[in-house]
Amino acid sequence: MTIVVPAYNEEDGISGVVDRLSKLELGCPLEILVVEDGSTDRTREVLTGLLERYPCLAVIEHAENRGYGAALKTGFAEAAHDVVVITDADGTYPENRIATLLERIDDGAEMAVGARRGANVHIPLVRRPAKAFLGLLASYLAETRIPDLNSGLRAFRRALVLKYRPILPDGFSFTTTITLASLTNHHRVDYVDIDYAQRSGRSKIKPIRDTLRFLSLIVRTVLYFNPLRVFYPIAMFVGLLFLGSLAYDLFWESPPNLGDKTVLMFVALVQVLTVGLLADLIEKKSRL
Repeated sequence: MTIVVPAYNEEDGISGVVDRLSKLELGCPLEILVVEDGSTDRTREVLTGLLERYPCLAVIEHAENRGYGAALKTGFAEAAHDVVVITDADGTYPENRIATLLERIDDGAEMAVGARRGANVHIPLVRRPAKAFLGLLASYLAETRIPDLNSGLRAFRRALVLKYRPILPDGFSFTTTITLASLTNHHRVDYVDIDYAQRSGRSKIKPIRDTLRFLSLIVRTVLYFNPLRVFYPIAMFVGLLFLGSLAYDLFWESPPNLGDKTVLMFVALVQVLTVGLLADLIEKKSRL
């Protein structure tokens, strides 16, 4: 089993994470693969020292910062085992829950996610409203409840990630994309409740920018796999506008007169439905 840890400017947290991971008793050969993603602090020096102490540790270095998702993709490409666990280098995730995630994989799940809804969860207040909104939107679009959309502690069948590698982004939205891709394609995804500690060092998340990126990504990913979940609500909204405009023209105008705006609404409704149905046909054909 391989544990992939992306690390960017994590000189304060990486030592403790590697130490705790190395002490796990998982009943299988363990490889800890840290992908050093072009850090500008002392992360590389710290990792060099750790290599001498932990035989199970391997380090891959990016010459420059390429992003969280890019680091994970490098780790999956180089992993020596068919089951891969990911966790962060900042000490926020409980490494002792990895064994439970692996039990779900052994039971047949293709991905097991540590859902941050345990008794001790420290998510900054400024991030909670956006996280809740994005979770509800993603759950609606994926047609299933998603307890944690972008948790960074999860176990995978390596083949699952390699299957969707071409659409997985290089940024923080890697986990969001693989979650939506898996759920909309009916892969088995299990959730395990975990705690979430305060991180070591500064967060790399920028709330406004990254929330907008996550929103765009959720819609784009669902359009890729289940386009009607996006187009039907839009068509319903345009259809209501059309009916309202039609009722006004017929019952409030004197004499009744079909206005230009009503015709435009009808044309827009037909176009939205047509594009949605074509997108759905293309998606279904791509599965053949």
